[in-house]
Amino acid sequence: MIPGARVSVNTVLSTLERQPDEYVLDPWVTERATIVVEQRDRVVAAAHLQRFSGDARVSDDYRDAGLILFALAFPDSDDASVLDVLLRACLAQLRTWRVGAVYADGQLPFPGVTGVPASWPHVRRAFVRAGFVHAGSTEVVLMATSAALAGARVASERITVRRELGPGGVRFVAGADGADTGYLQLDLTVGRPERHPVGPVLAELSDEDAEDPAVRRALLAEAGEWMRLGGVHALLVVVDGADAQERARWTGFREVTENARGWRYEREEETRGLRPVARHQATSATQA
Repeated sequence: MIPGARVSVNTVLSTLERQPDEYVLDPWVTERATIVVEQRDRVVAAAHLQRFSGDARVSDDYRDAGLILFALAFPDSDDASVLDVLLRACLAQLRTWRVGAVYADGQLPFPGVTGVPASWPHVRRAFVRAGFVHAGSTEVVLMATSAALAGARVASERITVRRELGPGGVRFVAGADGADTGYLQLDLTVGRPERHPVGPVLAELSDEDAEDPAVRRALLAEAGEWMRLGGVHALLVVVDGADAQERARWTGFREVTENARGWRYEREEETRGLRPVARHQATSATQA
């Protein structure tokens, strides 16, 4: 999905316990389960489930709901049905939790990896076979290297850029004639230290407001130089896939993936009738 993206074992294990970055949704989670499919003593598929509370503090969409946070499998597995086995086991577990709605996504602990990407067609097909429909949005992930951003600097006596701490990361604020004309904000926590040895250090755009193209270029150039000095390789920007105008604003960025977010199980009436998956030949589903 993301060039060079890899995460450490500790990062993966910690996100199975909780997601501190999800400070809104994570406190609503009351139970978690990880299910893996083994084939001849080899793990060939895995999924992580979350059950949300029925408390009044939980939003209507998530109250008493279950979520398949991610479902992964090798596309070249000897048995093409491993994802089907995995999803049946997931739905069986969700049945035991007696959830009122079932959602699915593709969230992994790396920036830009949310939803089910176009590069995982085998996962998308498995969701459809299991009874899920894409009922949400499509996000496009754009990427530009810090060197390319810094190299696009255009000299301007009119525009100045200052750096300050923003609510969601380092903020670059453009000014002209004594007035602020725009800003953009970068989240640098996506490159936490435990991830550095196994992949590139990336930043992700967390907020921005700069309609003037010249102001945006100045902000991106300053941000690119700051990232380059700090060893941050590239900047990720996530835009609405249905908004061609928004996509066109980010000149110099390359599209790296398209994510389908918001999958929903449309056979709720069948959920409570499912049974746990039994061992089938050399393939089994195991809850961790």
